[in-house]
Amino acid sequence: MHSVPPHHLAPTYTTCYPKASHYTTEQTFDQVFRNVTPLWENGSMKTTIASLSREIHTESDAYLYLENLRWHGTPVCPKCASTDVHYVEPSNGVSRTTAGGSQSERRVWKCQPCRKQFSVLTGTMMHATKIPVRTWVMVIFEMCSSKNGVAAREIERKYGLCPRTAWHMLHRIREAMSHDDATLFSGDVVSDEVYIGGVPGNRHADKDDVKGTYGRTDMTPVVTLIDEDTHEARSTVLPWVDSASLGTVIRDNVDMATTTLHTDSLRAYIPIGRKMAGHYSVDHRAGIYGTDKTNGTNLCENYFAQLKRGLKGTHIHVDPKHLHRYLGEFDYRFSTFEMTDTERMEDLGARMSGRLSYELVKA
Repeated sequence: MHSVPPHHLAPTYTTCYPKASHYTTEQTFDQVFRNVTPLWENGSMKTTIASLSREIHTESDAYLYLENLRWHGTPVCPKCASTDVHYVEPSNGVSRTTAGGSQSERRVWKCQPCRKQFSVLTGTMMHATKIPVRTWVMVIFEMCSSKNGVAAREIERKYGLCPRTAWHMLHRIREAMSHDDATLFSGDVVSDEVYIGGVPGNRHADKDDVKGTYGRTDMTPVVTLIDEDTHEARSTVLPWVDSASLGTVIRDNVDMATTTLHTDSLRAYIPIGRKMAGHYSVDHRAGIYGTDKTNGTNLCENYFAQLKRGLKGTHIHVDPKHLHRYLGEFDYRFSTFEMTDTERMEDLGARMSGRLSYELVKA
């Protein structure tokens, strides 16, 4: 038991959602949350690790937090998309017995039309998880708020997880952060490339397989497109840098007829630039980084600086086959730079559908 400080010394906190004992059998979501102010709508509240720790004491509290985060007052059946659902109260009012005989505080809802039971985790990256939901909430917040990212080894130490569990958990969150290519960029778009990996010249002579080969490197090339108006970033791993690979990425992400491309002087951009509404470039070798018609690639350079600090400083080494997920993570935080950590947490709550299996990650 924790000692309770005198009332005149104890801080006052505002509970932003009801505790598990504050509802009755088969209450609707609206009845439970009628007087609830979500964390992101309460001007006096700012989500932090400390505030989450105060608000989320139990697994039931964590379920309530995610319900408020994902459903915003209207729970939706993942099977038939109906909102005609009701909460299923545990027989003892606190927990329910699982198939394995253990007790769980999982909050279960039932859909009236299809008669299926579900929870806020059903069909999401947390589906069938054995990790405490409270831990999931904390780690998701750390991924949303850590500018340079967070390493799996750090999550392992802080939350008492095994290395493989922490690694898989972070990859599932990165997969949810990955951008949606359904909409095409238009207007002014900046494009630039960067090479990720160890510099061959820094290796020992017996480990440098590309030494003495002009223009070659075994570093992984990445191209990034950034919309100048929205600052949304989209990064793609390339097999190599040439006009064909760059052209494919640009055609997949921009509306060619309405987009003006801004690049450096790399000649591989010339063929695709001719097919767009406009193409402006700057010559870095001549010391030109901007003109009256273009700001050059400064936006991409800013993004690359943050990306390299995160990959080199936090993660140290990233396997090329997993690099696309790390890029999705850094793209997401860069694209949502105007959001607060609280708003970013809410936005990610709407992107949690689908689960990345461990077998697919380690393949």
